[in-house]
Amino acid sequence: MPRDVSSFAKKNGFIWGPEPEIYNGLAGFYTYGPMGKALKTNVEDLLRSIFDAQEFWEVETPIIAPSQVWKASGHLAGFTDPLIRDEKNNIFRADKLIEEYMLENGMNPDEENVGSLNAEALLKLIKKYDIKSPNGKALKMNIENHNLMMKTTIGTDIEAYSRPETATTTYLPFRNYFEYFRKKMPMKIYQVGKSFRNEISPRQNVIRGREFTQFESQLFLFESMKHEFEDFEKVKDVKLQFWSSKAQLEKKGWDAITLQSALKKSVIKNKAFAWSLSLAQELVNGLGLPADRVRYRQHHDDEKAFYSNDTWDLEFKTDSFGWIEIAGISDRNDYDLIQHSKASGQKLKADGETPHIIELAFGSDRIVYSLIDIFLDDEKVGNDTRVIWRIPKELAPVRFAVFPLQNKDGLPEKAREVYEELSKNYRCLLDVSGSIGKRYRRQDERGTPHCITIDYDSLKDDTVTLRDRDTMEQKRIKINDLKKVDVS
Repeated sequence: MPRDVSSFAKKNGFIWGPEPEIYNGLAGFYTYGPMGKALKTNVEDLLRSIFDAQEFWEVETPIIAPSQVWKASGHLAGFTDPLIRDEKNNIFRADKLIEEYMLENGMNPDEENVGSLNAEALLKLIKKYDIKSPNGKALKMNIENHNLMMKTTIGTDIEAYSRPETATTTYLPFRNYFEYFRKKMPMKIYQVGKSFRNEISPRQNVIRGREFTQFESQLFLFESMKHEFEDFEKVKDVKLQFWSSKAQLEKKGWDAITLQSALKKSVIKNKAFAWSLSLAQELVNGLGLPADRVRYRQHHDDEKAFYSNDTWDLEFKTDSFGWIEIAGISDRNDYDLIQHSKASGQKLKADGETPHIIELAFGSDRIVYSLIDIFLDDEKVGNDTRVIWRIPKELAPVRFAVFPLQNKDGLPEKAREVYEELSKNYRCLLDVSGSIGKRYRRQDERGTPHCITIDYDSLKDDTVTLRDRDTMEQKRIKINDLKKVDVS
């Protein structure tokens, strides 16, 4: 199994950077190459299909907002990461240093609950394991709070910030939503867009970027609706792998139980939240991930935001970085609308009541990297090693690759005919150079489910050779029957 996922991603046109490479690159900024952008689009389109089917509507709001917005939301005062310096004054994110050290030394960061520790507890672990900075220097035993907001100026004197998440700017048009949806609750909104965080020392490729894409949904509803949410009945038997705060503290594993069971056992608090979790699980199913790669981890009371009624993280297990957060599902109560109502002096109510918000916040970039990592494989074929990316067919950046056996005698023209016809429905690729074996291997690495070879018989009887990525099985098929090939 190739472990250098970042090199694989660069070689095959998924992710390039840090950018701009020709100026030595700036950590936390990356370019998606043709394969990566196609995969990212497929992931976001899958999310869109899930939320569109549940009557969510997509909006697009400004990336930059004036300082009073971020003061009201609490970001200016409290949106921080734990910063630690080494003896040469190089800076690092303390919790990530610990996680990386533990993974590199065969330990499980879950055993120490690293992601939820306060500054004092982080320093204890650094001392316990005698952790040094990546350059081998001793760390100063002091943790600072580093604000993640990226500041800018509008005009000559208006202080403003790039959004650190899409949620806040999605809340601000609340009154317009209320009018548009004819003053009916619940209201369902989502946004896909860029966010920015001034990370301390971003590593781990796009897992920790300073510029990244989020897919965040917001369910506006009255408090009473949380407990009498009709659509819960449709999903009550959906199973999730719950790792509750209690189980974490007791050093226990996670349990696969139904949403109904989780509600009865008070693992989760209300039906609307349970239904929201089912949407996250629908994504998991659509991505085709093995069950042992997925869990839902509950935030501890001292970890979650003070206003949160409940927060769970959807996490995927990668081979490169262990368990990583893919999405946060949070019952935010009525905090956001109350805060912005106070700060703006505007009423943000519906029928005299301030609605609550349940949010699902997905990181597109983290999903993309996880898919590259988890489905990357290799196998022995004779004396050779075949590198293969076993991405589910419906997510593959390219569905069909079309090859003329030779670049002469009318074969390229026939190949183009097939390519153009299939391209009406699928993203396809036409490759005319190199041996057929090398062309197969190129597409194996890029996850293309099917390769089509046009040979001299194709000119006589309109048949082609269809090769399957996973089995390498080849069969003859009529060109007219290619549209019937299973690509899901």
